[in-house]
Amino acid sequence: MKKYILFLGIVLMAASLCSSVTAQKRYRIGVAGIQIENSVFMPNRQPITGSPLMLPDYLAPDSPMYKAADWFPSLMGRGGGRGPVTRESYEKFVADALEIIKKNMPYDAFWFYNHGACSVDGIDDPEGMFMEKVRAIIGNDCLVSTTMDLHGNVSDRVALYSDIITTFRKAPHDDSRESHRRGVVNLLDRLTSGKGRPAYKAFVAVPVLVSGEWSSTRAEPAKSLYALVPEVEALPGVLDAGIWIGYVWGDNRRNQGVVMVVGDDKEQVGSGAKKLAQKFWDVRDEFTLEAPGYDLEKCLDLAVASKKKPFFISDMGDNPGGGGSGEVTWTLARVLKRPEFKDAKKGKSLLYCSIPGTELVETARKAGVGAQVEGYVGAMTDNSYEPPILLSGTVVYVSPPPAQQPQGAGPGAGMRGRFSNIAIIKTGSIYVVVGTSSPTPPLDGSGVDPSKMDIVMVKQGYLVNQWYNMKADWVMAFTRGGVDQDFKSLPYKGIIRPMYPIDKETMPTPELNVIFVPSAKHFYGR
Repeated sequence: MKKYILFLGIVLMAASLCSSVTAQKRYRIGVAGIQIENSVFMPNRQPITGSPLMLPDYLAPDSPMYKAADWFPSLMGRGGGRGPVTRESYEKFVADALEIIKKNMPYDAFWFYNHGACSVDGIDDPEGMFMEKVRAIIGNDCLVSTTMDLHGNVSDRVALYSDIITTFRKAPHDDSRESHRRGVVNLLDRLTSGKGRPAYKAFVAVPVLVSGEWSSTRAEPAKSLYALVPEVEALPGVLDAGIWIGYVWGDNRRNQGVVMVVGDDKEQVGSGAKKLAQKFWDVRDEFTLEAPGYDLEKCLDLAVASKKKPFFISDMGDNPGGGGSGEVTWTLARVLKRPEFKDAKKGKSLLYCSIPGTELVETARKAGVGAQVEGYVGAMTDNSYEPPILLSGTVVYVSPPPAQQPQGAGPGAGMRGRFSNIAIIKTGSIYVVVGTSSPTPPLDGSGVDPSKMDIVMVKQGYLVNQWYNMKADWVMAFTRGGVDQDFKSLPYKGIIRPMYPIDKETMPTPELNVIFVPSAKHFYGR
């Protein structure tokens, strides 16, 4: 008995010492990312800007996850306007990010906080190339987790250079925070437990390319399709699973549907990936818009005739949240011509969100609320469909000058401390939000209540929850812009053909091969 007690004491002491040693181990984790979604089917060009990467709230300094390691954020690549990124600015961003990453060497792990749908002139895989360059610095022993939007693209390089990969499971992206956090939790667990990189990564290309508007997880078949993902993730030996719808307004070989599953049990990982990919392909003909879709004039006819308010209309073709420029005036020009909105008192109220026009905002600010103003809005660079509009009307609201708005406070300050710089101009019975491309402009304190409007038109596809929960009725308008929903009319040159639904009539049944992607360490052998 005494020997047993002595042995137990030794074991407990050893365990305590091991825990102490483990607690002293400070893992070094680097972070970088590219958060841009931009259509190639527009004339705009934009620079990518490397902003200091701010860690999310679950990695606040006092959080357990933050304390589990030393974190070294570098840069986050972001865009301002829309359209493809210039190669020159992309190369500068990469060089600047790599310089910071080098300074913070070495790393035990790295987290790529990506979207997955960045388009750069002359570069077919911006995220994959960036990851490749980072891997060349940090080495292939480093454990890498990549978290992405489900409307991003998983290229062969992204798959190769990721040891753990995860994506959203909802569209709209109510689970974006949860999904990115899941990728970080998995990274920390594999790092601190000593399990390291999962043994298997299964990749399946699914030749389907549809937009988020046609694959909202609030509606079938995407709702049931994505419900299978957690079932696969729950299989023994599986760490994570994901379905990437892909980005329909990109034009490279990586633009397609993809399934990836990672874990330590080869059979479960492979069969889980095959199950998700087969279901993805099987429901391809069932994808549909979440709300009825019509041409613009029919949408307006329905809205004017409806007794339900607010009646929402999605201006889909120029949705900046999907990669559109947000400044196309094609829709607004036609709305302004409708006779039903000419009379300020008798016409149905219509709120239009939104159209850029910084100069008109400044004019409105100088003139003041109640004044009559006039100025050009929209189409300053993206004028493929309609020229800038000379908008005349009454100033209903104008935000205070940015210098008078406290940092991180006030209407529209935004998650990154952005200021509100908008005006609301009323012309007839139409209220036009000017100064931003946002479909969810900061209206608090403006005196304009969207819920009291007869009609609300937003540059959006499926409605985000802010609008979805407010709508009394809703239709989706096939309008012009860089994110046109008529996929067959898009001038694709680089995607792999045949592709559904573009080549629906002539498309053979795909093989849906399960490819086990090696780790970068295994692939290069060092």
